[in-house]
Amino acid sequence: MSQLIERHSRKAARILDSARELVLDHGVRKVTVSEIARAAGVGKGTVYLYWPAKEDLILGLFARELLTFMDEITTRITADPATVLPHRLAPLLIRTGQRLPLAGRAQSGDTDLLRLLTQQVGDRELFARTTPSALCETGLPILHRHGLIRHDRPLPDLTYTVHAVLTGFGAALSDPATAPLGVNDPDQVLADTVAQLLEPPVAPSEPAIAAAAEETLVALREIQEAMLDLINRSQVATQ
Repeated sequence: MSQLIERHSRKAARILDSARELVLDHGVRKVTVSEIARAAGVGKGTVYLYWPAKEDLILGLFARELLTFMDEITTRITADPATVLPHRLAPLLIRTGQRLPLAGRAQSGDTDLLRLLTQQVGDRELFARTTPSALCETGLPILHRHGLIRHDRPLPDLTYTVHAVLTGFGAALSDPATAPLGVNDPDQVLADTVAQLLEPPVAPSEPAIAAAAEETLVALREIQEAMLDLINRSQVATQ
């Protein structure tokens, strides 16, 4: 079975699109399979040809959104290895993550969506690995080994620093109306902050950057494969 059935079935693609819009508009609890099918222009039974239950459909939908997020990050690093430099990676993670509407709904307190996403321990741990802070926690040891991170502070301290900075900037960027006025380019402020806090005084060499990027991509692709496996498990096996 293809892991992304929407690439081979227009009906499956319409079902996913309709489910996404309905969940974003009304939340998980109020959306039914019948409503999803009606919005997609298919029969209710067609939905069950692809997903065993509404919960499986929404779980797979959320996983697809995170897979798109991971694809964007890996594509950017592949095209330009210097993207792994902390001052470039941090704004990319925050801004790309903000384009995830389902993740935004979960973060805003949709308890039904959160409950669905955390029912299985393995799924919960996988989703947790895709947050900007968690991805930095995964990548910092790699960057540290290759000299892209300063060595005069303990790595746990730097990891905590990144978590705090990304959490704060993420909140400020997601709700700019609450942030102080007068900043024209908050992404640049974030980049400058991360550079001052994390990066060494001497710029790393191009070979060091390339090696760090390749190792980072290996770690990110492992998460992508796990996400594809989750998508695969959420679908009906006979498709």
